[in-house]
This record gives sequence, structure tokens and C-alpha cells, in this order.
Amino acid sequence: MFRRLLLGAAAGAAGTTALNAVTYADMVWSARPASSTPQQVVEGLAKSADVNVPGEGEDRDNRLSALGAMSGIVTGVGIGAAYGLLDVVGLRPPTWLGGLLASAAAMAGSNVPMAVLGVSDPTTWAAKDWASDVVPHLAYGAVVATVFETVVRDRDSRQAARQLASDVESALTRR
Repeated sequence: MFRRLLLGAAAGAAGTTALNAVTYADMVWSARPASSTPQQVVEGLAKSADVNVPGEGEDRDNRLSALGAMSGIVTGVGIGAAYGLLDVVGLRPPTWLGGLLASAAAMAGSNVPMAVLGVSDPTTWAAKDWASDVVPHLAYGAVVATVFETVVRDRDSRQAARQLASDVESALTRR
């Protein structure tokens, strides 16, 4: 179980890297600035939990920005870990479906808190805003599912080959 959790977390880290790469490529292409919503979500969550983010002015803003970025990493790795746990309970969707499920979970993990805290209202987003959100999350899900499936399939294949070799060896030594 712990191994699948770790494999899922590693797949989530790879997916998070893909999400960030696609996001930054979009920023380069469209010349759009970095989003401030992650740090606004962290600020809203801190306020709701009555937790003080230390510092003032630029120092505090920098901490909030870093915490916003870190929250994205934690979300991505956490969803990957959850993806690994699906395998533990016997749910291994086809890679394409697993990718869509991981994408949807990652979008919910970032967009639901944003909407609940009133940082942004996805119902008011334009098509280009949705594209800037959906495409990186699809990349995330595709990488999570592909990496997990590749690692697990390779590991399962090696275990099956070892078992077959052991069975053949046992059969031959009994003769």
C-alpha cells in the first residue's frame, strides 16, 4: 500500500511539473502575468483558520506567493498519492480515464477553494481563461496516469517474470 502511495506521489510530482511547464509556456506565449489567485487563496485560508502569515508589506506578499506555489505542489503530489491509493483498492482505470480523473481532481483542488473563498468566480471566466486553466490540468492528469501506469506495469511485469522463472525452475527441479 505504502509503495503505491509513493508511486502515486511521484507521478503527482511529475504531473505538477508538467502543469507548471504548460502554464509557464502559456505565459510566455500570451505574455500574461503570473496569477495572484494562489496567494489570495492562501491568504483567505489563513484568515479563515485564524493563522497569521508573518511579515508586512513585500515580505508578507513574498511569503504568500511562495505558500501559494507550494500549495499547488502539495495539491498535485497529494492527488497523485490518492491516485496511487485507487490501485490499492483495486481500481485501475484505463490510462486515458485515469488522466481525466486526475485532471478533474486537480482542477477541483485549485478551483473549489478559489470559488468558495470568493477569490475568483469560474462561472464568469471567458473561454481563454478556461483554456488557460483546463489545458495545464489536462497535461497534469495525462502525466500522472501515464507515469503511474508505466511504473506499475513495469514493476508488475518484472514480478510476473520472476514468478514465472521461479515456477519453471521449481518444475524442472522436481523432475
